[in-house]
Amino acid sequence: MIKTVSRRDIFKLAGTALIATQMPLFAQAASLTTKPPAASDSAAASGFAPDLDARFEAFCTATPLGNVHSVVVVHQGNIAFERYFSGIDETRGQSAGEVVFGPDTQHDLRSVTKSLVSLLYGIALADKRVPPVNTPLLSQFPEYPDLARDPQRAGLTIANALTMTLGMQWNEQLSYRDPANSESAMDAAADRFRYVLERPVVAAPGEVWIYSGGAVALVGRLIEKGTGQALEDYARTALFEPLGIDKFSWAKGTDGEAIAASGLRLTPRELARVGQLVLARGQWNGRTIVPAAWLDASFTPAAAVRDGQSYGYFWRVGQIAYPTKGGIRGEHYVMGFGNGGQLLAIVPARELVVVVTAGNYNDPKDWQMPDDVLRHFVLPSLKA
Repeated sequence: MIKTVSRRDIFKLAGTALIATQMPLFAQAASLTTKPPAASDSAAASGFAPDLDARFEAFCTATPLGNVHSVVVVHQGNIAFERYFSGIDETRGQSAGEVVFGPDTQHDLRSVTKSLVSLLYGIALADKRVPPVNTPLLSQFPEYPDLARDPQRAGLTIANALTMTLGMQWNEQLSYRDPANSESAMDAAADRFRYVLERPVVAAPGEVWIYSGGAVALVGRLIEKGTGQALEDYARTALFEPLGIDKFSWAKGTDGEAIAASGLRLTPRELARVGQLVLARGQWNGRTIVPAAWLDASFTPAAAVRDGQSYGYFWRVGQIAYPTKGGIRGEHYVMGFGNGGQLLAIVPARELVVVVTAGNYNDPKDWQMPDDVLRHFVLPSLKA
């Protein structure tokens, strides 16, 4: 397993560490009905304890949630729990003030965007519009012949970008308001793609995991090159429209390029639909949207992160431990996590999708609240 370089906002999984077993992760969810999430008549009918609302109130009393904006729980294709709040928010660093959130309120996904870019690459690959992942990366950027001639970069592949194992210097541990933050510097660069590809080499390709929004920018650019469409336009036709999502926002940099690493905005219900698609192995209403083989590859550990997590193609995978009356239990999960406390978690064996949005941007402990929601409220409230 590739060794890791830590990042400030890694989604920490405190508690009992469990040893992750290998694929197939989604075998138990293959037959799941793929209708859009719909309101369930009762928590009990949806597979949760009948006193779910009371449990949530008790959970909130014991565990202050701190600027949580929404919690949406989908179980077996139905919304089992949904709660919205008011709170201070921002859009790409611009204050939005106090916002009253509801089912139709879009929210920054921040780095959860990365996981959706992975889905888009898989869709484009199935259509033979982008190269296989073992293709040399710089062969797809002939506009930088000087970089292609660099022997230190010759071994880079698209897979190294998808797994963040490029082995190039990148630092997102600084605040995103700091111009020295690598993603912020990339967004300010005259040519964001050259900026990423010419970073100093610190390790051979595939040896070290370094969190990098620049890697996502490269993959997004490959999708644009292969499809001939802007990233947001391809997302609309290839992913969102098939899921019945007709409204979304994708922020752009000053150069007009979609911010592939963190620029997407969806409502929590819409993000839950994406999670439901993943849970159903890429199937939606009898149609294959994302090939199952791509999902299997995306969730195969390629690099160790920490705290029992691994990293695939822009997705985190691992085990989560949580308390039950019978003791500590563990479940496989797949997850996208974003700055501020944004979470898309999929727990295949329990046919579960959990979405949390929050406004704790640039807080070193932004991971704590969504982790508490999943570990100490949602999972323990499921019937055995």
